Amino acid sequence: MDFQEQVEEITSTAKFGDLIEFAYPIGYAHWGVYDKDGYVFHFAVADEKKLMSNIRTYLQKIFPVCGDLLLGVTKIRRVPLGEVNVPNGVRVSIGNDRHTFTPSAAEHMRQRCDALVDQDFQYKLFTLNCEHFATFVRYGKAVCNQIPAQQKNKECEVATVVFKNVVHSKEVAQDALNFTSDFFNTRAW
Repeated sequence: MDFQEQVEEITSTAKFGDLIEFAYPIGYAHWGVYDKDGYVFHFAVADEKKLMSNIRTYLQKIFPVCGDLLLGVTKIRRVPLGEVNVPNGVRVSIGNDRHTFTPSAAEHMRQRCDALVDQDFQYKLFTLNCEHFATFVRYGKAVCNQIPAQQKNKECEVATVVFKNVVHSKEVAQDALNFTSDFFNTRAW
């Protein structure tokens, strides 16, 4: 089954909050979180200057089995599932069975996605990567089962704290905005 057929199969069955696994032929996977209408949230290339873009393009030509090389700063993006840059031979599937946790309520997953989308993060292979992001959204704890010699389903507390801090700061800002709006809307001026 080619990539577009896999994408069509996923979009016909996936539900909001499902983990999307892009299993690369070289033995590791890129992860995202399904939104709706064929979209996925995932770690992507951040906005970058021409020099970095040229370096990334060159490296991706040398290592065509890697899809987007996530170097330095990354950005959480919401994009159509079929537009995630992946190498030839990738297998796309719903990966909800790859971790042993109970999913959070949909409203908590939505809150996390909304707070994290368009945020920049320094990519760190072992402590802040795409699987950490996806599992944090789904379960409320960041986990990466791809790290060799690491216990499976073990929370990466560093990543969890980084993501929680962003979500919390957005909640505080929204609460302040709601309070201000309520204050002015309930007064007779």
